[in-house]
Amino acid sequence: MIENHTRSTEKVKLLKREFLAGAVSFFTIVYIIAVNASILQDAGIPMEAGVIATVLTSFFGCLIMGLWAKTPIILVPGMGINALFTYTIVQTMGLSWQEALGAVFISGLLFVLVAFTPVARWLSVSIPDALKEATTIGIGLFLTFIGLQKGGIVVASPTTFVALGDFSKAHVFLTLLTLIVALVLFIRKVPGSFLITIVAGTLLAIIFGQLDLNVEESSSFSIQFYLNVMGSMSFSQIGSITFWVATFTLTLVIVFENIGLVHGHLNMIEKPEKFERSLQANAISAVLSGFFGTSPTVSTVESAAGITAGGRRGLTSIVTGVFFLVSLFFIPVIKLIPDSAISPILIIVGGLMISNVQRINFKDFAEGFPSFLIIVLIPLTYSIVDGMALGFIIYTLLNLAAGNGKKIPLALYLITALFLGNFAAQWI
Repeated sequence: MIENHTRSTEKVKLLKREFLAGAVSFFTIVYIIAVNASILQDAGIPMEAGVIATVLTSFFGCLIMGLWAKTPIILVPGMGINALFTYTIVQTMGLSWQEALGAVFISGLLFVLVAFTPVARWLSVSIPDALKEATTIGIGLFLTFIGLQKGGIVVASPTTFVALGDFSKAHVFLTLLTLIVALVLFIRKVPGSFLITIVAGTLLAIIFGQLDLNVEESSSFSIQFYLNVMGSMSFSQIGSITFWVATFTLTLVIVFENIGLVHGHLNMIEKPEKFERSLQANAISAVLSGFFGTSPTVSTVESAAGITAGGRRGLTSIVTGVFFLVSLFFIPVIKLIPDSAISPILIIVGGLMISNVQRINFKDFAEGFPSFLIIVLIPLTYSIVDGMALGFIIYTLLNLAAGNGKKIPLALYLITALFLGNFAAQWI
């Protein structure tokens, strides 16, 4: 009887620990609801629909991860990949947001093919680490650039292309003030610092009269906005090279990003044997992303917060998913969040992605220069695809010139050919 009581006590402790870990994970990553919806809005998806799409995708992603992989990894639409969706695939490549969702859906299916076969490991070893790291860094700079633009800190200039914004404007001042709050909270390692930043930034906008508190408008809730987005994937451009370049680039980014993140999280809980199922859960969630109406999900870095809080099982991610579902009741509040409260998050997240630069060997010109091109061209061309394309092409060219053609994997040749085909289609 004492033994049964002990087991019962241990079970209660386990449940409490997993619940706490799930709650910690949610409050660490909840900022993604407003930030992702804001980025999707720039693609043409209504803010309210973007919020619901983000919430539902995160809920089902976490549920799949918890039930299928039984790991405490959190799945939400990824930062960086959402910028690829909006600012490159829609705004630069010219696909509509419906066609871009079609590309997300097919890239998810390709991810499923990769995750449920040995292709994942084959692809992972075929792409040079330097190019993968450079892509992450370039996307980080791109996010920071977008954050600076949204906050008015950097503006367009007819003579120098970009220039410093007018700090006397209330919007710019509020962005800077919120950025200072964010930096202080982050450097002090305050739990939920990004969430606190968004709340503080919104309150500052209200205090300075920069937020329209139209109660009637903000409190209205219409599911029709979302029904016009859910399942609105379009495959009308499936025969074009542009569509497939977009799809393939999405696939590359989500596969490589998730492989690295899943490995890292599973090492934290010392369960590397759960890699395959965790990656499979990622892939299934990516397919659902296209259907629900958002950019693909990733195994978010913030999963580490829940793991550090004691999360070891799938219950952690399930609890986080339920919290996401409950957040649907707060959509009217989320819709009020201004760009000045979101911009600092983009700036800091982009800065955090720069640390990978130390992993690139710039002393090897054939490796360092293509990586450099990817890093600078992604933000300067405002296109993740174009930055990656030129870097991959130059990498293959330099290594062929150096007599290293036999060392270049077949997959890299195929990717280079696809990128060249995309440029050829634009030039013709």
